Amino acid sequence: MTQITSVHIQTQMTESGVSFGTSGVRGLVSSMTDSLCFAYTLAFAQALNLKKGNSVALATDLRPSSPKIAAACNAALSYLGIKVDFCGAIPTPALAYYAEQKSIAGIMITGSHIPFDRNGIKFYSETGEITKAHEASIASATVEMPDIPHTQLILQVNDAAKKMYLARYTQFFAPKCLTGLTLAFYEHSSVARDLLTELLIAMGASVISLGRTNEFVPIDTEAVAKIDIERAKNWASEYSFDAIISTDGDADRPLIGDENGQWLRGDIVGLLTAQFIQAEAVATPVSCNTAIELSNLFSQIIRTRIGSPYVIEAMQKLLNENVNNVVGFEANGGFLLGSNIKGEYGNLTPLCTRDAVLPILAVIALAQQKKCKVSTLMNDLPARATSSDRIQNFATQTSHTLLKQLASKTSEIDTLLGDLVGQFLSIDQTDGLRITFKNNEIVHFRPSGNAPELRCYAEATSQARADILVQHALNLIQQYALRNLQMA
Repeated sequence: MTQITSVHIQTQMTESGVSFGTSGVRGLVSSMTDSLCFAYTLAFAQALNLKKGNSVALATDLRPSSPKIAAACNAALSYLGIKVDFCGAIPTPALAYYAEQKSIAGIMITGSHIPFDRNGIKFYSETGEITKAHEASIASATVEMPDIPHTQLILQVNDAAKKMYLARYTQFFAPKCLTGLTLAFYEHSSVARDLLTELLIAMGASVISLGRTNEFVPIDTEAVAKIDIERAKNWASEYSFDAIISTDGDADRPLIGDENGQWLRGDIVGLLTAQFIQAEAVATPVSCNTAIELSNLFSQIIRTRIGSPYVIEAMQKLLNENVNNVVGFEANGGFLLGSNIKGEYGNLTPLCTRDAVLPILAVIALAQQKKCKVSTLMNDLPARATSSDRIQNFATQTSHTLLKQLASKTSEIDTLLGDLVGQFLSIDQTDGLRITFKNNEIVHFRPSGNAPELRCYAEATSQARADILVQHALNLIQQYALRNLQMA
């Protein structure tokens, strides 16, 4: 007879370290056991009140650990009598769009951009990403676990999600609108590498495949690795192309570079995309470039905490006020569309989860529209440059303690950063510690929500200066941490 055991998710979170971050459940692969993933899936079904006979769309990225996690989630859903619509390895936004269009829940197995030894699970309701209230409900749940093997293989792939996602763009953009363009695609281990290539070719572009590998590469579009910066420049010297594109692992964050192999910052990509689709209102995290306000392109702008759930919440607020053409984007380049956008050739339906394909196409199309190169698109924007990087393996609690200390005793900010930036003007604690200085430069420290990392964002009037601010500020905060730890 099957034995049933009550399992408390909060206890599992504490013991395993697998918990909710800025978006979804994340943790070490070694801690994401079959039982843990099974239990999380039961709690998700419980939080959404899913019943026997309901359907859930399920997909994965290309991490080696993802199929096993998907199998455990599949087993939990099957145990509950819920039908599993397995969409295979597709981009996260493709899974989300399909689930939303079918009015069913969804589960995406992905660790996005985080290191190889980690992975995650993203949950979707029938209307999009689950809310923070849903996350709290899952975290506090008690589930009844059966004493049965917690894996169930998934064999048949339904490619309807892929087809629906491709149609979303081919029906909005002009037919063959990329004819005559040569695009380089840094494919690495992006789950979108085949799908996006198919789309670009269908739209008329010639595509150069670069850097394809069967080993997972954790691309962080918010803090691009030096090796990837150099790769893009070298490829630009070796090949002739109009733009270079890429995505993170699950293709919900774009990476777009110009004809010189210079990667564009994600928030600038978001700003250009919003400009292309003529957005009226923007929801964006506090870490994004202040050129958004200075551009005077939008009637309303709401600044949020970092993480797509907060951006979605702000977008919904705007939609509830009957604001038209509402969009959201983050410093990582992920773009969210809250409104139906009417174009010359068709409509673009809402997708309230991060997407990499729309910004890639929009930036290239904007350059076509303006009859200019991608490198010159920024010429019409205010001269505000941003940069970001992170200290890895930096304990989250240490980050919180240090930032709290700096915020409570602002004289320490001048001591820490005064020689670098001058006297501070104000602080913003919407998410982390964002410091504006009297010279209008900005340094923003924030603990990562997905990994033990301390992130730093900086803004200045030139890219070179912003890069210097980030590197020196990270060195200074690390020295500050060592001094305080020694004192403790």
